[in-house]
Amino acid sequence: MANSETHDGRLILLDPRDNVFVARVRLAAGETLETGAGAARLDRDAPLAHKIARRAIAAGETILKYGAPIGVATQAIAAGAHVHVHNLRSDYTPTYHLEDERQPGAGS
Repeated sequence: MANSETHDGRLILLDPRDNVFVARVRLAAGETLETGAGAARLDRDAPLAHKIARRAIAAGETILKYGAPIGVATQAIAAGAHVHVHNLRSDYTPTYHLEDERQPGAGS
């Protein structure tokens, strides 16, 4: 895929409209990442497959992943920052609120 901007190889850009990358590896707090908009220092550890801000994101701005809205920033997020439940309100039901809906004895 041709891309006019260069970003850190440890990050995946899933769609050119996205304002977040996905971490291809575990990233440690303090590491410097190239976001394509300049170098940024990671604010906290980011596990494999977690989101990293591609650019500065304003509080209230929609977070785009796969070119689709996945939530809203609950605070300003700096380029290169870890984007997760501490600064993102999901557009989806949080998985920790889902209850096991299996009927007793079903599937056993």
